Amino acid sequence: MAMDIRFEKVDFTYQPNSPFEQRVLFDIDLDIPSNSYSAIVGHTGSGKSTLLQHLNALLKPTSGKVYIGDRVITPETSNKNLKPIRKKVGIVFQFPESQLFDETVALDIAFGPKNFGVSEEESARLASEMLKLVGLDDSYLERSPFDLSGGQMRRVAIAGVLAMEPEVLILDEPTAGLDPKGRKDMMDMFYRLHKERGIGIILVTHLMDDVAEYADFMVVLEKGKIQKQGHPRDIFNDVKWLREKQLGVPTATEFAFDLMAKGMEFSRLPLTAEELSEELLPILEKRQVLSDDE
Repeated sequence: MAMDIRFEKVDFTYQPNSPFEQRVLFDIDLDIPSNSYSAIVGHTGSGKSTLLQHLNALLKPTSGKVYIGDRVITPETSNKNLKPIRKKVGIVFQFPESQLFDETVALDIAFGPKNFGVSEEESARLASEMLKLVGLDDSYLERSPFDLSGGQMRRVAIAGVLAMEPEVLILDEPTAGLDPKGRKDMMDMFYRLHKERGIGIILVTHLMDDVAEYADFMVVLEKGKIQKQGHPRDIFNDVKWLREKQLGVPTATEFAFDLMAKGMEFSRLPLTAEELSEELLPILEKRQVLSDDE
């Protein structure tokens, strides 16, 4: 599944030509590689949510063009035939469990496909399959979503987005409000979907550890403008710049910088705990040998 999303000179203004006019995106040129795991980071007010809503044409640019697969969205695009885009690009908004409404989990998950004309039978099959994908078994199908725990409700809401069989999944702070274990389980689940199902992922987050752990492409937004884009490793290498922008770096990278300040040398900058331990082991082993020789 190849699904490129490209922005060409995109500006976006809320309520243009009114006293409440507010320009939020400025001259955005962006190419999100198909099948990538991309992360969009930036402070509150940087324009992340506005950018996110252009990814499946919930918003249309005030000027410029957004290419979503083989569709081109311009300010003049009619709102009529945008449904197919919403099927290909699924958005998991923050706290998606607040969007659950049906009396059983099965009906809630099947709602989207049925809305798109998928048969009753096929919708039921999709509900069961997607529920398993998010780590819940068939015993949940006939339960009310409102009898579930917060983490389970979120999984059901995500299964509903997956039931549309999107090619790209946009995740807006998907682990907000979850405990550390719930967070890790959720992030591992998305990574598995990306690897095993070939679903492109676009993650909007402020958690640099998640970017380091999972993403292969990263965009830094500030006040509606793209400041940097590229591989997370290249961007995290510029720690001075990240600190100036008060964006923070992954925990392992921060730790490595403290050690480098004390004279330790690394062959490459570690981004994750795993990379940090790979870098530290030979150094510690070498020190052990030296102390044994003394």
